[in-house]
Parts: sequence; C-alpha cells; structure tokens
Amino acid sequence: MSDAPTDDLRLRLDGYTPIPPTHVAAVVTYLEMTAPPARPSPESLPLAPIGADLARYRALYAAIGTPWLWFGRAGMTDEALTTILGDPAVEALALTEGGRDIGLLELDRRTPGEVNLAYFGLVPEAVGSGRGRRLMDEAIRRAFARPIGRFWVHTCTLDHPGAVAFYQRSGFRPYARAIEVAPDPRLTGALPREAGQVPLLAG
Repeated sequence: MSDAPTDDLRLRLDGYTPIPPTHVAAVVTYLEMTAPPARPSPESLPLAPIGADLARYRALYAAIGTPWLWFGRAGMTDEALTTILGDPAVEALALTEGGRDIGLLELDRRTPGEVNLAYFGLVPEAVGSGRGRRLMDEAIRRAFARPIGRFWVHTCTLDHPGAVAFYQRSGFRPYARAIEVAPDPRLTGALPREAGQVPLLAG
C-alpha cells in the first residue's frame, strides 16, 4: 500500500481520502426503529434527572465519552449547552449506583414525531455488566411512551467497537452512513491530549 497522499483532500468514493493531521475522521452509522420490540417491561432503574445541572452533566459526559473522543458537547459553551438541556423536549437522565452517576441517557424530542437517542453510555467500569441492556430497555420504553414515527440514533467508528451490534440487538435497523471530519478535539482543548483510541498526529 502506498503512502496516503496529503495534497488532495477531496473525498474519494473508491480508495483513500487523506485527512489533515489536525483533524479526525469517522464513519457514522445511522440506525432507527419504528416500533418497540416485543420484550418484557423493563425493570425500574435508579434514574435521576440532570436537567440543566451543567457541572453534573459535563462530569458524566466526560467520564463516559473521553475514551471514545466524544466531543460534540465537550467544546460547547455553557450558554449553548444550557439551551439544549433546558429545553423541555430534551430529557437527560443519570443512571446512579451507590450515590455515583454511572450512565447517561439523553432523549431529544425536539423534532415532532420522532425521538433521537442523543447520548447513551456507561462509565468504563460498568460496561459489560448488563446495565447497558437495562438502560436501553428503559430508553425504548420512554421513547415510545407517546406516539412517534421513529426512534433513532447514530454512532461512529470512534465509539465502542460493539456499539452498532448492541443497537441492532436492541431492535434498531441501520439505514444510512456518513463520513464525519472534525478538528481533533485534543488539539482544540475540548478533550485531554491522552483521550481516545486513535493516535494524536499533530501538535
């Protein structure tokens, strides 16, 4: 395989597209479900509304997302984040255990007729414990508690390698893909330089 070119940044639909060392790129998969799967009612979970408590939200978001380069909210101003979390159509919930937040479930109903699973995850030490399945069952129950046309989510190749399979087992169907390119959040200061599973190439 030849070295990746660095002077032509046009997207290639057949072959390699170079990415500047100051940026990261990921393949995004979009998934949806139009009806809840037939499963028993989820068990009650200790979920606490986060509301517009920015410090709590940012701490949980970082604990879950830093290993996977979650940067969508990391670089937001307090004002922008408050606008989202303070919207009555957005529901941000913390899964708690032993007085500690260990999971995040964020549902966005701002588009009529649908619910977006905006953020979903567990702190690293809780992954693989079965809590994710219970949290997802609760997410589905809440999403379809009112009539909607679809419940959708997107994930990418920077995220946990089992994410797409987990969503499919949960009842989501993949329907689209995209390539996302963004400034490396470790260079912008949104995330620590040691974050993530991909090498830092610049700086």
